[in-house]
Amino acid sequence: MSNALLYLITVLVWGSTWLAIEFQLGVVEPEVSIVYRYAGASLLLFGWSRIRGLRLAFSWRDHGWFLLLGLLLFGVNYVLAYRAQIYISSALTAIAFSTLLWMNIINARIFFGVRAGRRVLFGALLGMAGIFTLFAPQIGEMTFSDTVFYGSFLAVMGALVASFGNMVSQGAQRARLPIIQSNAWGMSYGALITAAIAISKGHEFTFDWSAGYLGSLLYLTVFGSIVAFGAYLTLLGRIGAHKAGYALVMFPVVALILSTIFEGLEIDATIVVGTLLVLAGNLFVLDTKSPVRNQLQRVPAGAMPVTARAIDTE
Repeated sequence: MSNALLYLITVLVWGSTWLAIEFQLGVVEPEVSIVYRYAGASLLLFGWSRIRGLRLAFSWRDHGWFLLLGLLLFGVNYVLAYRAQIYISSALTAIAFSTLLWMNIINARIFFGVRAGRRVLFGALLGMAGIFTLFAPQIGEMTFSDTVFYGSFLAVMGALVASFGNMVSQGAQRARLPIIQSNAWGMSYGALITAAIAISKGHEFTFDWSAGYLGSLLYLTVFGSIVAFGAYLTLLGRIGAHKAGYALVMFPVVALILSTIFEGLEIDATIVVGTLLVLAGNLFVLDTKSPVRNQLQRVPAGAMPVTARAIDTE
């Protein structure tokens, strides 16, 4: 599957999950819903792996990678994001999580020695400017209370945890661990870790049998988890976290388009300008004219170097 198609799948699916998440909030505690989501996704991936004859037995060292994936990418990241949504609007959450692009640029430099080129940096600036423009009216109406700052802090911490998860995924792929099985094990560990968090908070494992909750849970499990993460992490391994992370800047645009279609959101100048800035940034970040000279392929399996020679991925 081409990089363009993987990127398109990631953006379109994650851009639409906000509609599904709205149906998840209310009756069931967020942590419990996350457990249901990733427990279901891991079972489906294990079943698919068994049907396809993919190996599921891995070394203890490999399970260390899977545990980190579960902790960072499928567990704590989502707990922080869901909890942040209680205190702040989706606008602030979108802005907070769009910083993951910059975190990926910095962390890729620290952990893998990958230096983002000028085009990537300029595109990232355009994307962030676009996100701020898109949500400027909503931000202007907000009162910055202690709860807003607390929610924003949770969202930024969620983005940071997700960025570390991106680095772990890249490290696991450098160690030649297959994505499907890595996600299956990682999501199962993520479900267990989130279940432990839910139990420690005294949450009951209730269930909402309404059509809205069931439908949204199915969509988030199959498309939001299995399909989108499979596409995104494959892309991350191919073009690097600093470029793949731009999907997090793109999906608020998709969310706004869906809001226009389903909720009657009116198109105004800020939406037009913000969207154009994000799309322009996309062209710079994902420019593939210059091939990436991936020096990390020569790193021994399982290693996560912090002193690798810097390479320019302009």
